[in-house]
Amino acid sequence: MSVLAVSNLAKRYHRGGKPFAAVDDVSFEIGPAETLALAGPSGSGKSTIARLVLRLIEPDAGRIDFEGADFLALSGAALRARRARLQMVFQDPLAAFNPRATVARVLDDPLRIHGLASRAERPRHIAALLERVGLDPALAARAIHEISGGQRQRVAIARAIATRPSLIVLDEAVSALDVSVRAQILELLLDLQRQERIAYLFISHDLGVIRAVAHRVVILDAGRIAESGDARAVIVNPQSAIGKALVAATPRLTRNRP
Repeated sequence: MSVLAVSNLAKRYHRGGKPFAAVDDVSFEIGPAETLALAGPSGSGKSTIARLVLRLIEPDAGRIDFEGADFLALSGAALRARRARLQMVFQDPLAAFNPRATVARVLDDPLRIHGLASRAERPRHIAALLERVGLDPALAARAIHEISGGQRQRVAIARAIATRPSLIVLDEAVSALDVSVRAQILELLLDLQRQERIAYLFISHDLGVIRAVAHRVVILDAGRIAESGDARAVIVNPQSAIGKALVAATPRLTRNRP
């Protein structure tokens, strides 16, 4: 069974008084422990799809099934409970979090909100989460703005896995990091996927990164799917004009994932 199945998803906005399709008839599935990448230029609909999947915005048409249930039909307590299984890591955690909050506070919130640990138990859970993403538990006392970009992204991943999700949406989650830190974060994500069987919806414009981590890729152009398939096959031999343009713009492709 798919973790996520998106069918005929559509979202329209108005620009200059005229409607345009940000997402137009998009369908895809993600299985357990699978990484599906969404690639495309700016304005192709990648981030809009992420917000639709997370129900930060509502679609104009289409269906989203998450863990076998109609995700769009959920509301209230049922929606809040299911959200624990669907998490997101943003490009810039400094913007996503209160920069003056401590690391402990950032990690305490999901544990408290979803009732995953008592107040007395939460410090132990926070320390374990930090260790799980390769950070010293002593970092819990530091403010978010006091730690490095790579450390902040590890904290963001720790927060995402705190609720034991089946799917994490990663929206340009490594694009702001330097090359060496980016490689470390990608290895961490692959390690978590192997051990926890988490599925990823990985959004990026960088085909080199996508080839390193994704099993399959969907290439978008102006809100529509231009082509899709095995990530390595599509990147090595793209069939669409936009796919060929993206490959041509990639200086060097990194190794494909095993």
